[in-house]
Amino acid sequence: MRNGAVTAAPARLPQRWLILAVLCVAQLVVVLDNTVLTVAVPVLTTELSASTADVQWMINAYALVLSGLLLTAGSAADRYGRRRMLLAGLVLFGLGSLAAGLASTSGQLIAARAGMGVGGALLVTATLAVAMQVFDGAERSRAIGIWAATSALGFAVGPPIGGTILAHLPWGAIFLMNVPIVLVCLLAGRALIPESRDPAGGRLDVVGAALSTGGLTAVVWSIISGPERGWASVEVLGVAAVGVLLLGLFVGWERRTPHPMLDMHFFRDRRFVGAISGVVLITFGATGALFLLTQHLQFVRGYPAWEAGLRMAPFALSIVLLNVSGVAATLIRRLGLAAAIAVGMTLLAGGLAVVTLVPSDGYGVLLGGLLIMGVGCALANPAIVEAVMSAIPAEKAGAGAGVDGTMTEVGSSLGIAVLGAVLNARFAALLPAALAGAGSFPAALAAAREGTEREAVTDAFASALETGQTVGAIAVLLGGLVAAGLLHRAQRSDQRGGERDVPTGAAADGG
Repeated sequence: MRNGAVTAAPARLPQRWLILAVLCVAQLVVVLDNTVLTVAVPVLTTELSASTADVQWMINAYALVLSGLLLTAGSAADRYGRRRMLLAGLVLFGLGSLAAGLASTSGQLIAARAGMGVGGALLVTATLAVAMQVFDGAERSRAIGIWAATSALGFAVGPPIGGTILAHLPWGAIFLMNVPIVLVCLLAGRALIPESRDPAGGRLDVVGAALSTGGLTAVVWSIISGPERGWASVEVLGVAAVGVLLLGLFVGWERRTPHPMLDMHFFRDRRFVGAISGVVLITFGATGALFLLTQHLQFVRGYPAWEAGLRMAPFALSIVLLNVSGVAATLIRRLGLAAAIAVGMTLLAGGLAVVTLVPSDGYGVLLGGLLIMGVGCALANPAIVEAVMSAIPAEKAGAGAGVDGTMTEVGSSLGIAVLGAVLNARFAALLPAALAGAGSFPAALAAAREGTEREAVTDAFASALETGQTVGAIAVLLGGLVAAGLLHRAQRSDQRGGERDVPTGAAADGG
């Protein structure tokens, strides 16, 4: 409590673990809607007469709106109340899901997906910000770990859930299943979660919100569109330039306005800079490599999307188990954030290398690699989130969640785009001369005339995937080590600065 305003929920609330369950379910539906749609693409193409461009927008409209609004959503949570923005996000996400499930045209579905992105941005930021207020001390590390593990679970179970629903119900059920979940979270959140906000929040920074939303949306669109339209195309370069210009104007505005949505002074803190750099580097390698792994399971091993997701489930389940049991939080506390990130990302890179480089047609090697990867992510993911959130004041938890979410989206989009480009370039180089113009694996396979040619196409794609996954494993390792190094240096610098600032007598008696 400060100046009569609520700055945080009371510590050790008896219902805090129930609150975390609500937060995790809300976070889970947001992540699911990034992955569950992949198995529905053939059905949507047929039933809605959707073009390739329509399908791309059905998928990307959600991600673009969500990533563009994360900073604004985090700022709104701090200013207007984290509980209030969480409930608003649930309402918007539920209405968007209902509209998506009842859509009868591609345009309607794209618009509904964009609306879901607005709700998703509020949920991603508010769920983490509320968890930061409800938990403290050692419990906070465990709570952040469970929250972070929810994202991994959503990534893995999306395709199996989507495949199961499509096997028994119309495609609209993929979205309509969100509605009862949202209603339960809405009622439980309203009853259980206390309100908290930044007492010095001030007015909403409308200019900053517009500049950041426009800039981030443009940059993420350029990253997503680069592989398909060409990185050097006028469209991609032009939109990217506009995005960078808008973000530059955003930084200039935030330095001058009395109530900034993102305090630029945070970027003078080496811990904060190291942490957000780590988010980009780690998600770049990890998301890109996992994306290629799903391609490997579907196109090389021949599993349908839902079964590929099911076979990757041990990766997510190991993360959930280690975090729910508290094992990951205990290890992070003993190792320290920097060392936990280094060890975790080394394990993740090692698991990717096992899956990629150890020859095997069975499931045993893949399972072993996935479990090693899961242990790595169980350590690294919560450690990097905690590093970001601990580098800023508690009353700015929403802004911190917005920055963390934004950097995650940028890193993930970059990872998929860049490693996907590595895959495509290598695949094109290995294709037989007669198929040199084929732009994708399915196209090349369809154009192949005989068994030998088809086998050559499959071998070329498998080799290209191996190259891409190897690059991804190296990126994961280097990203984790660089992030850990930056964080370690920042922590040592802060300690030395603290020692110089604190008188000898005060340091000796703890005061």
